[in-house]
Amino acid sequence: MNRPTLEELRLVEPIERQPMLDHVLDWAGVNSGTGNLAGLDVVAELLVEAFSRLPGEIELIDPDPVEKVAANGNLETIVCGQHLLVRVRPDANQRVLLTGHMDTVFAADHAFQHCTWIDESTLCGPGTADMKGGLALMLSGLLAFEASGPDLGYDVLINSDEETGSRSSARIIGELAQGKFAALTYEPSLPGGVMARARPGSGNFAAVVTGRPAHAGRNPEEGRNAIVAAADFALRLAKARQPSLGINPARIDGGGPDNMVPELAIVRFNVRPVHQRDADEAATILENIRTIVSDEHDVAIRIHGGFGRPPKLISEGTERLFALVARTAADLGEPLDWKDTGGVCDGNNIAAMGVPVIDTMGALGGEIHSPGEFLLVDTLVARARLTALVLHRLSNGGLP
Repeated sequence: MNRPTLEELRLVEPIERQPMLDHVLDWAGVNSGTGNLAGLDVVAELLVEAFSRLPGEIELIDPDPVEKVAANGNLETIVCGQHLLVRVRPDANQRVLLTGHMDTVFAADHAFQHCTWIDESTLCGPGTADMKGGLALMLSGLLAFEASGPDLGYDVLINSDEETGSRSSARIIGELAQGKFAALTYEPSLPGGVMARARPGSGNFAAVVTGRPAHAGRNPEEGRNAIVAAADFALRLAKARQPSLGINPARIDGGGPDNMVPELAIVRFNVRPVHQRDADEAATILENIRTIVSDEHDVAIRIHGGFGRPPKLISEGTERLFALVARTAADLGEPLDWKDTGGVCDGNNIAAMGVPVIDTMGALGGEIHSPGEFLLVDTLVARARLTALVLHRLSNGGLP
């Protein structure tokens, strides 16, 4: 472990806990579930106000159109929130990308809406760790970095739909990743401050099963039961799961009156391939199951969806970026490690563009995606200092 230079110490020492905590309390106090457009609008404006302290241009970008299979089996358009983009020194020779998200998994009618203190350093609240704490420390780290008068350029993207797969922001993520030599994403750390290494890919799908209605008492044999076929489809999906190919049947929609053979059912499921070859194999598996169930139950099945998150593999560049981040953390007295994980995030999409990315630069906490979500407030300063010093070292030496 090396000691930071005097210049580096002067860079990180001004970072304080209270401004970050104030941001977390303000931002987590507004529900910004992915589908709550009004709440997302409020949080977006709060973020515009906060991130306007950075030099460069700031704007809200309209989301791309997104479709999903509705309960009636037809495709419908989903309206998403706007995404925040900050561009700093766009003409710089070297530029990096920083990403985060403003949305949470908690809908506007969810019971988990307010922050409470578990103890003096543990804040329980929706999105406190995932990732309004991450956004707060990202901003503090960037402000400290800017005080050094750097030449490094960067873009900051804070999207509004990460928790549902970033479908309305995937295009802009891909465009912003082009030409960057490194990227940092502010998902919360794994337990103990461990960072994420490789990740599987992820795809969300819907199988629309169309049968034939009939009277359940008079002529059931003339009907074709879509619910029964959908159940068979889901069971076959579950049995097709492999160590390198996760398949999770998540929900079956459909059915109708008890005295009617149901005509429509929709199976919604998630697929997680470790490698691209597993994703290719999944396509074959799904088609085989579709054919078997269609033939055995005499129903029609249409499959919608795709892989929105490619598998995140670890390149040589990513190994070198982590080495820089880990060395910097150790120099600050906060040694860290990384390991493979089963979750996915925007880091998957960035890595697929060939850009080295560390995607757990965010807050420390736990129980994310549950009403017990909490933020370890005392770790905000250390993580913000890590951001500032990593950017400083990237600015002065690039990736060694």
